[in-house]
Amino acid sequence: MTNDVTPGPQRPPHRPRHRWLAFVTVFLLIAIPAGYLALSAYQSRDSGEDKARTASARALIYEWPSKVSRRIYDIPIPDGAAYVGYFETNSWERSTMYVEFRCSPRQLSGFLEELGAEYGDLEEGVTIDRADADTVGWNFDDPSRVFAGTVVQQSDAEPEVSVTVDLTREERPRLFVVSTTEP
Repeated sequence: MTNDVTPGPQRPPHRPRHRWLAFVTVFLLIAIPAGYLALSAYQSRDSGEDKARTASARALIYEWPSKVSRRIYDIPIPDGAAYVGYFETNSWERSTMYVEFRCSPRQLSGFLEELGAEYGDLEEGVTIDRADADTVGWNFDDPSRVFAGTVVQQSDAEPEVSVTVDLTREERPRLFVVSTTEP
């Protein structure tokens, strides 16, 4: 007797039962880096456009200056300030940031304290010179307006900050700030 065992049908090689899991893993390994690269490129492009727009500005830009610029020029704009606008000029000899905003009297006091001044330091009149005012188109010649101001120089390493406040509407003062750094 011969032992004739006929082999059964041949089975295909082993395939993982969870093919979908392998597919999802490969997809994520490709999609996540590709999405990150696309997002980075988009943000980089936007950043360049913002810098170009800021550099080509010839008047106030009505938005908040960057935190870095506010720190460099020592302009602590209070949270909740409204109608914030800024303009920056740079040269080898001098860099200047011009900022304008409205705030409450309490915020004004806090702003002055952060600069190292007090509300009582404000003296009647304008502390921003005409050349700086003309750079951004500020007009302080209106006799119906009430102006007070102060100049803060904390140390030689920090910028000189000239503050002029329009107190015509005491409940909502309007601040004009010029911060100048010189090497």
